[in-house]
Amino acid sequence: MTLTILQFPCLTDNYGFLIRDEASGRTACVDTPDADAILRRLSAKGWGLDMILNTHWHPDHAGGNAAIQNATGATIVGPEEVRKIAPLDRVVGGGDTVDLGATRFQVLETGGHTLGHIAYFDRVGGHAFVGDTLFALGCGRLFEGDARQMWTSLGRLAALPEGTRVYCAHEYTEANARFALSVDSSPALKARAEAVFEARRRGEATVPTTIGLEKATNPFLRAPLLVDGGEDFAAFGTLRAAKDVFTG
Repeated sequence: MTLTILQFPCLTDNYGFLIRDEASGRTACVDTPDADAILRRLSAKGWGLDMILNTHWHPDHAGGNAAIQNATGATIVGPEEVRKIAPLDRVVGGGDTVDLGATRFQVLETGGHTLGHIAYFDRVGGHAFVGDTLFALGCGRLFEGDARQMWTSLGRLAALPEGTRVYCAHEYTEANARFALSVDSSPALKARAEAVFEARRRGEATVPTTIGLEKATNPFLRAPLLVDGGEDFAAFGTLRAAKDVFTG
């Protein structure tokens, strides 16, 4: 089974994702950060839209739901919290599955950034759409959840196969790398940070990443190795709080 993924920048630093199951021709967008940009891409490709897959309720992820549904008739799938700001047709949570033609996504509970945040994992193809839970060299802020919840969610993603390609929703990697270098001096991180800085100087995307690369270099997945004392989630919480005030 083949999943075609069209990734494109929108808003200030978001990525939009159009995903197409080639066996059936069914197409979805992951989140709706910019309705006009998404509809333009659909038109350029000559694709219809069958489904919207929301990861969480924030406006730069669900704010385009109504406009895109009105234009395409797509069914909207996501966590219950999306109804705070946008229409939603099917509520899903951890343990559910969503089928896009022949592609089956497992829904993973990944709360912490928001309480009901979810991710979509295509095990056969090796793709994970993780919203604002895991970033390249970073993770989402704890706007609603706490350190224990987010650490559990990151652990759930870290347990995926290491070759899994991770599609996070923002291009934050350069800033994340600067923070990572302030707390971790590992050679692997230094080499990756230099590659990130070079890629951004060339205007290249640093998304997607992989689970294996994040486990090796992302300070938030390595928190117990970098912060002495306390439980693993407490070490993570210490790093997350430091990132919140980092200005380097």
